[in-house]
Amino acid sequence: MALFYLIAVAAALLDRVTKLLAIHYLRDGGVTVVIAPEWLKLTYAENLGIAFSMRFLPPAGLLLLTLAISVGVVWYVVKSNNRSPLFLTAFALILGGGVGNLLDRVMLGHVVDFIYFDLYHGVLFGVPLDLWPVFNVADSCITIGACMLVLFHEKIFGKA
Repeated sequence: MALFYLIAVAAALLDRVTKLLAIHYLRDGGVTVVIAPEWLKLTYAENLGIAFSMRFLPPAGLLLLTLAISVGVVWYVVKSNNRSPLFLTAFALILGGGVGNLLDRVMLGHVVDFIYFDLYHGVLFGVPLDLWPVFNVADSCITIGACMLVLFHEKIFGKA
């Protein structure tokens, strides 16, 4: 279980530090940093929703949902007998990312996003379209943890 908590805390701390840097340099400094032209940028954005900036609940509802999911992940891991590194890492990344975004919602009222893959801009069926949203380290942790659950399902949960 130490691995679970260590990874979750490390993910949340890395997310927090990178968001503080984004606030200081990108928002307050008013700059966008181009890492790879026409591909990857660091730019400041505030997200009141969830993935892809979808807003299906008011901010207080999203805060409670994030808290409930975080508590649910901890409960599930504690109650499970599975202590494989894949199991613990996948759920720790999901928890750490959730806590990182939860801290933003509590302290700022929104989630700080700053990583932008500038892959496609265009119009699809008359609707303006950006292929990828601005995101953060917490979102990356949640996505990687969820992908681990899908890709390593049998190794994580055992044979069905």
